[in-house]
Amino acid sequence: MTSTTAHELITRSNRLGADKKNTNYAGGNTSAKGIDRDPVTGEDVELLWVKGSGGDLGTLTEAGLTTLRLDRMRALVNVYPGLEREDEMVAAFDYCLHGKGGAAPSIDTAMHGLVNAPHVDHLHPDAGIAIATAADGEVLTQKIFGSKVIWVPWRRPGFQLGLDIAAIKEANPEAIGCILGGHGISAWADTSDECEANSLWIINTAAAYIEENGSPEPFGAVVPGFEALNDTERLARAAALAPTIRGMASRDKPMVGHFSDDARVLDFLSREKLAPLAALGTSCPDHFLRTKIKPMVLDLPADATIEEQLARLGELHTAYRADYAAYYETHADATSPAMRGADPLIVLVPGVGMFSYGANKQTARVAGEFYLNAINVMRGAEALSTYTPISDAEKFRIEYWALEEAKLARMPKPKSHAGRIAFVTGAASGIGKAIATRLAAEGACVVIADLDLAKAQAAAAELGNTDVAIGISANVADAAAVQGAIDATVLAFGGIDLVVNNAGLSLSKSLLDTTEADWDLQHDVMAKGSFLVSKAAAKALIDQGMGGDIIYISSKNSVFAGPNNIAYSATKADQAHQVRLLAVELGEYGVRVNGINPDGVVRGSGIFASGWGANRAATYGVDEENLGQFYANRTILKREVIPQNVADAVYVLTGSELTRTTGLHIPVDSGVAAAFLR
Repeated sequence: MTSTTAHELITRSNRLGADKKNTNYAGGNTSAKGIDRDPVTGEDVELLWVKGSGGDLGTLTEAGLTTLRLDRMRALVNVYPGLEREDEMVAAFDYCLHGKGGAAPSIDTAMHGLVNAPHVDHLHPDAGIAIATAADGEVLTQKIFGSKVIWVPWRRPGFQLGLDIAAIKEANPEAIGCILGGHGISAWADTSDECEANSLWIINTAAAYIEENGSPEPFGAVVPGFEALNDTERLARAAALAPTIRGMASRDKPMVGHFSDDARVLDFLSREKLAPLAALGTSCPDHFLRTKIKPMVLDLPADATIEEQLARLGELHTAYRADYAAYYETHADATSPAMRGADPLIVLVPGVGMFSYGANKQTARVAGEFYLNAINVMRGAEALSTYTPISDAEKFRIEYWALEEAKLARMPKPKSHAGRIAFVTGAASGIGKAIATRLAAEGACVVIADLDLAKAQAAAAELGNTDVAIGISANVADAAAVQGAIDATVLAFGGIDLVVNNAGLSLSKSLLDTTEADWDLQHDVMAKGSFLVSKAAAKALIDQGMGGDIIYISSKNSVFAGPNNIAYSATKADQAHQVRLLAVELGEYGVRVNGINPDGVVRGSGIFASGWGANRAATYGVDEENLGQFYANRTILKREVIPQNVADAVYVLTGSELTRTTGLHIPVDSGVAAAFLR
């Protein structure tokens, strides 16, 4: 690859992809043609570099490009078997590849290889798709752009679309691009800078025309009662609804959620055209592949009671599933893949906002971004004309495309805890941090709750971005703070599946030295704190109807009478019995409750570092730096227990291997015979 060509293409792609007005995440593709030396013949060869399948323009690197021999790519025209068999051409692209590595060729490769221009962009800008989905899009294209941009009627992405655009460019030498009906835009030029400029000119010209000539209220008047609730009410209602809605979206497959109360969403939800426009669904293939063909819309005002909203959502969910099944049955044939699921991926609640869903947090967030793109598209199309997306039959052809099914089949197997949402208390350090780290590594979304917000956020940042983990402040001894933490969890990830009661502290004192304040502090944090967290989380778990796990990090001291720790051991015994009580009470909802009894976790432990270690070392007459080995020496296995050992137990208890286990306490103490459970 010529470094200049590669650099130009990647930097152009990154600039275009960085601005969402130009294209959605992972949407569109760019290409460049140039000369490189064939390492086999030593001769110059003309190559095509194009963004590969599944990549994102904003973050594109050289590894995300597909490199093809242009002569072989163009020779495919001679063996093209026609529209009915055009899918076969995607496999043929593999025989045009040049060199090793790189991304798999995308379905749009033909558009880039067959168009006779050194540089080509294909993008999904909201303004461009607004023109592409307007009822009189062809007329508008001529009116807005003249002969510089040509209208291309809807055609499913593929080899034939590449041929169509190539022919249009040859027939219109003054054109710099085209509007793809129902889909997006393409632009071309002799240089990379000119191509980028042409793309931006089309996008900006379309946006300016809509702004200057469009209706000021394209979605109609505001419907009384459907206006946005104030910030406090809106977030409280969203948190109250989120678990139930997630359960509905997860009927066929567990989903992670995302909530948005973007002002543009709230405005759309308050307007009289909400129902008819939402029913039309999205149009751009990238959009509805992430959002399903249409959302589920609550048809009640914002001031309806939560009981009324929940009851109506249940009715709408039943109707949505039936409607989607009918859509599938209407358009499927003997060759169609099996229906992938009938639950909505976008749920719109007037006055509150948008709930979006996906297999992981990033997919859920992007689905919401795509539906916001669709709202912007509908706004632009309605401002100038009438929003007219592609037909359901065409949507089905793409949604259940054999090539799309093959792409899904190539995806790696999900990790053990993928799609699960974990809430871990006291997780900024020690055992809690190790548990959070292990769960995140196994695919879970993790909420790190800790009294120290800064440390919680820092610990979360170590695990990845906010699609992986967030850090929040939580005083587990305060009921309001606990409820706020659970609300923050369901708003961040859609719900909750796995709770770890780990927050704790200890004061090593004899009975006579233990004060009432010492007793209250330890019981408030551990016994009362675990109760408050379990109670608040159980409400969400029950509302979801998806089962779940509650884990108590208790202690060997819950069953072993050690010296000088009356308050700590008593509260750990309280926690241990909470496990049994809640296992019985929550079992009917599929919620499993189990406990772990560690002992002697010195390394990395926040409790030991805060003075407990020094006190216990003094009690046993050993140096503090030797305390871990002291604990190990008194065990059967003679091995020190570290935070990761406790995290391993949490992983096993909450994974797929012990699904019939509840009410159990697992010792993680290297074998302390006096603490054997009986």
